[in-house]
Amino acid sequence: MIDKSLLKKRFNKAAATYDEYANVQKKMGDALINLLQVNSKPISILEIGCGTGYVTEKLLRLFPQSTITAVDLAPEMIAMARARLNSNRVTFICEDVEQLRLNTTYNLIISNATFQWLNDVSQTLLRLHEVLRPGGNLLFTIFGEKTFYELHTVYEQACQGITNKRMGQRFFTKSALKELCDAYDHLCISEAYYVEHFPTVYEFFHSVRKVGATNSNTGSYMQSPSLFRQVIALYEKQFGDYGYIPATYHTFICSMKKGEKKNGNRNKNKLEATRA
Repeated sequence: MIDKSLLKKRFNKAAATYDEYANVQKKMGDALINLLQVNSKPISILEIGCGTGYVTEKLLRLFPQSTITAVDLAPEMIAMARARLNSNRVTFICEDVEQLRLNTTYNLIISNATFQWLNDVSQTLLRLHEVLRPGGNLLFTIFGEKTFYELHTVYEQACQGITNKRMGQRFFTKSALKELCDAYDHLCISEAYYVEHFPTVYEFFHSVRKVGATNSNTGSYMQSPSLFRQVIALYEKQFGDYGYIPATYHTFICSMKKGEKKNGNRNKNKLEATRA
């Protein structure tokens, strides 16, 4: 369970440094934008988790007659986006999308690197699908279960024999994501991996903090200094190469087009594209 108050605090703190360190999130956003075509018609767009406005800015250029409702949990992120865009075509809402009352409909609903922070993705998808106009598109990116697999591998090794060994959140498997989204027509799921390299494990941890993506789960988790020293030593020993350590990001892009909601039947015409 994500602690939304803690999550807001972390993203507020990271707002000023987010763009400098969010290299993978930007690539994910670019991949989303590349799925869209220029449209000069006046359309209505809902963006979930606008952050500092990186994707929002590209949407304004791609859809020059559009109006955009940009939602984010963190007010400092919205402040950065306002300063970046300075556009009267964007309406900002500082709110948790899981609590947001949706009173209008949209031609396009889009979200980049945000859905992993939701406590109930299924219910959120249902609500978003209801306010998507016929023929409209819903697109989002989300991190997959192999994200930071190097870290989780050595953490499991260091925690052998320890009962309380939870470390942050776990992300969706591809099969779980397909099951979650399979109730909707015109579904396409693509997959991509990105690998960043850092001089040390400490630099990797530093980059994660600077985008606000450190653990925001409720409940306690293992924070023993000696354990983390062991984790760092194992990480560098097993994965270090030529003075750098890798950090893998596993990502999915999901897109769906508004159609009739199915009643448990698989969509035989569904296209699934896998990109490695």
